[in-house]
Amino acid sequence: QVQLVESGGGLVQPGGSLRLSCVASGSIYSINTMAWFRQAPGKEREFVAHMTSSGITKYVDTVKGRFTISRDNTKNTVDLQMNSLKAEDTAVYYCQIQIPFARIYWGQGTQVTVSS
Repeated sequence: QVQLVESGGGLVQPGGSLRLSCVASGSIYSINTMAWFRQAPGKEREFVAHMTSSGITKYVDTVKGRFTISRDNTKNTVDLQMNSLKAEDTAVYYCQIQIPFARIYWGQGTQVTVSS
């Protein structure tokens, strides 16, 4: 079994920063892509950022220049540094990994609320 556990969510004022972390454990021999998604109330889950095993990153346009994804392949962790947070960043943030044979796993989510 594979488990993903996120941490680091919380309440922050507009313009503030948060760092989300996700650790993957279980029967994992290698991880292809590690990603973050988010789901705001009443909206569909959307892609935020990902990093491939070779270090290639991709971001949704709305977070470019503000969010930074990083990963540690030795620890099976992926972080999301979020700066200059806006009210519209409020959502539940989910960690996702893709491992060989197209298997995808999700974390349980962590709430991020940006409000004054």
